[in-house]
Parts: sequence; structure tokens; C-alpha cells
Amino acid sequence: MKGRVLAGAATAAVLTMLQVLPAHALTTISQGHVDAVDVDWTGSALTLDLRDATVTPAVDRAPADVVLNAVSASKTTVPSGSAYAFLGTAGSPVWILPQTQASNLVWPGINTEGVPSGALQGNNLSVKLVSVTGPAHVSLFTTNSFGTPTVWYDSGNGLPDTRTFAINTHAHANWAFEAAGTYTVTFEATGTTAAGAAVTTGQKTYTFTVQP
Repeated sequence: MKGRVLAGAATAAVLTMLQVLPAHALTTISQGHVDAVDVDWTGSALTLDLRDATVTPAVDRAPADVVLNAVSASKTTVPSGSAYAFLGTAGSPVWILPQTQASNLVWPGINTEGVPSGALQGNNLSVKLVSVTGPAHVSLFTTNSFGTPTVWYDSGNGLPDTRTFAINTHAHANWAFEAAGTYTVTFEATGTTAAGAAVTTGQKTYTFTVQP
């Protein structure tokens, strides 16, 4: 009887371990170039993945299989000036994965080079920021040579936000997180085929961890 009790306890412990282990291994990326929003045309379908160029050769990964880690070195402060008010109060902390590459940070881009000319009407597509969950707001913005920001997406003023990109685009923006913690960020790309059919990648969710 005692042996059966021990065996049962051992089985329960194994089942508990299996419940807490992740269903699959995740790839954590803390520095280097990735095209986080990588839109491709596969056969006759629009697809959305993450292009990981931190390895050689570069590989496409499912967003659900990756954690993008904004390390402590990404922490900075909100610049002064009303143009940056979307990031919060001037001088308050903000974590930014920058528009221009920094060797010790993740450098996330948006890439539509995998969509051939003529596949979609107007040779363009829409990328929608569907939702954000996490401790604070997330925004994507570019900064010109004069330091003036142009906001692409901002969860602080309501979602979804949609932006149009031409095919054969490879672009980078600043990815800003207004507090440390874990965020899930959901994107969807859509377009219209040359024949007039609506196509979508479906919604894909990305995970970012922001270190204090």
C-alpha cells in the first residue's frame, strides 16, 4: 500500500511539472537585427512572421516562439517638448528599442520585401496594431534629422491603429515602452489581391520583456 502511495505521489509530481513547463521552447533575443513584422507572400497567401537576422543564415520564426527582450540599457527619459507628449511626462522613464541600430539592443524592423510586385492592388498593404497588453502604453515612431517625431502607432490614444506600407519596404522605427514589465503586442497585415480578393495574415502576437 505504501508503495502505491509513493508511486501516486511521484506521478502527481511529474504531472505538475509538465503543467508548468512551456509547451515549446522559446527563443529570446536581446540584441541584434530582427524584422519583427515580416510580411511575405507564400503561394497565394499573405503571411506574417519574425525574421531573425541575429543568426546566420537568417531564419523566419513564428512570433509566438520568440521573446524580444528590451534590456536595461534601453531605458532613457522622455524628451522635453510637446511633440513627445505621447510618451508621457518629460523626464519620466521610457524604454526605447531605437530606430538606428545599437550594438547592445534589439533592432526591430518592418519588412514587406517578401511580397512580389503585382501580387496586391496598388503594390501596398496595411499593417494594423490590433492590441497591446502590459503595464503601460506602447508606441512606434520615427524621428527625422531635426529630432521631430512622427508617430506610427500609439496604444495610448486607442487601438487599432493602421498604417499603409508599400511592398519592397524595409523600415525601422523607435519602439517605446512606458514601463518595465511584459507586453503582448498583436499585429495583423491585410491587403487586396490583383484579382480583388481580400487577404489577411490573421492576428499574430509578439511578446516583449522590458527590463527595469
